[in-house]
Amino acid sequence: MNEIQERENRIVEEFSLFTDWLDKYEYIIDLGKSVPPLDEKGKSDENLIKGCQSRVWLECGEKDGRLYFKADSDAIITKGIISLLIRVFDGQEPQDILNADLTFLEKIGLKENLSPTRANGLVSMIKQIKMYALAHAAGGTGKKEN
Repeated sequence: MNEIQERENRIVEEFSLFTDWLDKYEYIIDLGKSVPPLDEKGKSDENLIKGCQSRVWLECGEKDGRLYFKADSDAIITKGIISLLIRVFDGQEPQDILNADLTFLEKIGLKENLSPTRANGLVSMIKQIKMYALAHAAGGTGKKEN
């Protein structure tokens, strides 16, 4: 089992403590509240994820062949959702990120319990993380060119 799968399993275990979806939403909100905000420089158009109902910014950096992420959102539940993705992917190698299947999202019931617009936002967040990984795997930075 790789590190991404181990992180996913820990999240599934945490969510298994809750039987009601309202409790899971509260937990996601609490996760969002615990994420430090990005500075104003990080809240640039370049870091804005397209396709989200809320405004979500994602920064990606690389060190020693691993990717590191920081994120923020103007909606606390969305910030909680992106924090789950960062927990799984932060500090991982690009190829491992690209190979991740993210089954934990189904196991915790997140996808089917989000509104259609939030579910689309989740897909956009995953797509952006994977785009950064793809760019780094190919030797680029993943930053959008102006």
